[in-house]
Amino acid sequence: MRTKGRFRPRAPIALAATGALLLSGCWTGAGGTGSGGDAIDVLMVNNPQMAELQKLTAKHFTKKTGIKVNFTVLPENDVRDKISQDFANQAGQYDVATLSNYEIPIYAKNGWLRDLDGYVSKDAGFDQKDILPPMRQSLTGEDGKLYGEPFYGESSFLMYRKDVFDKAGLKMPKKPTWQQVADLAAKVDASEDRMKGICLRGLPGWGELTAPLTSVVNTFGGTWFEKDWTAKVDSPEFKKAVDFYVSLVRKHGQSGAAQSGYAECLNNLTQGKTAMWYDATAAAGSLESANSPVKGKIGYVPAPVNRTESSGWLYTWAWGLQKASPNPDKAWKFISWASSKEYEELVGKEIGWANVPAGKRASTYKNPEYRKEAAAFQDVTRAAIADARPRDPGVQPRPAPGIQFVGIPEFTDLGTKVSQEISAAIAGRQSVNSALSKSQRLAEEISKEYEGR
Repeated sequence: MRTKGRFRPRAPIALAATGALLLSGCWTGAGGTGSGGDAIDVLMVNNPQMAELQKLTAKHFTKKTGIKVNFTVLPENDVRDKISQDFANQAGQYDVATLSNYEIPIYAKNGWLRDLDGYVSKDAGFDQKDILPPMRQSLTGEDGKLYGEPFYGESSFLMYRKDVFDKAGLKMPKKPTWQQVADLAAKVDASEDRMKGICLRGLPGWGELTAPLTSVVNTFGGTWFEKDWTAKVDSPEFKKAVDFYVSLVRKHGQSGAAQSGYAECLNNLTQGKTAMWYDATAAAGSLESANSPVKGKIGYVPAPVNRTESSGWLYTWAWGLQKASPNPDKAWKFISWASSKEYEELVGKEIGWANVPAGKRASTYKNPEYRKEAAAFQDVTRAAIADARPRDPGVQPRPAPGIQFVGIPEFTDLGTKVSQEISAAIAGRQSVNSALSKSQRLAEEISKEYEGR
């Protein structure tokens, strides 16, 4: 039986995966030494914004503070496993880790994080009031204390190739429905050499396939659980959403869709292999960067809908400070710097304003340099974050907060297992009905634990 309210550490990551990361250049630093002294260990996801942070840290943060930062960088699914192992055991190997607004309230409740209120109150230059309210709220525990600072915030939207649409005589609606998107995908598919109509995540993982799929489920009228914790994964509304998603990606999506996640879809759109992509607003910074081959060619519109007024998710990669950290004061200095206005200015000047890790500070959207460089997507991003409804994302009341997830500890396991079944349907190895029948049984196990709460 599950231990309620706890993450269960999974098996260690295979050495083969580590070897692959070494070859690809995604692994740096000491691998979590718990070194103490004038060094801290940071475990983080391998998204582009984090790669840029690595490049800037030694030259700026370490030079200024004398604090060396040992980074361990892993793909999303792997980093989640490693963080849950280290923080659940309070091993103290890593002082700081990238955590989302899903994990932080749960980790805080379990006593795995150090609250940041004391640090914030003494760090006037950080300007906590400048952090966007949805981000502040999502990183606050049940006790009302702050347990994370956002590195960047995001919602989701639809990205599309304006030039390809113009050439094909197609027009993207200002607020598209999913059916309109499907129709456009069919028309634009193969309009350019080897270009597919749309890219959608199919890679298993609760933070990969399950995230965008759940936002589609919400707007189609489905939900994982009803208010009383009745499992609804095999409901007509849930099935309709999954049928739509699987059919769309199989008919007009990228090759190898069952193994495509955020990184693969980003590459596909950047390299001209797809005409549309529904995913995180944070991707726009990479698409509009100075060296991007599609800079200026991408249009951005709100997340497609069906029955709801909006369907964008709310997410942040944030910094969490492990309670067992031997270097909490130095760790806070890193967090404060990495989430600061100063850091955003640094990225803007050295890398480009489109690359700024935005979505977290009100001042970012008042900065004329950022507004000019990010003109293509900054208003849509800000509106998507403001319109996100984590406590009311669908057409029925929910038992736990979350748009692209269900805010309970068991969802990491449930969401991953269900994603494996649906990914198999995308790959053509089973039907959607079969995938959801198995998934319903998994969800019903969770229902039994929460009934009567």
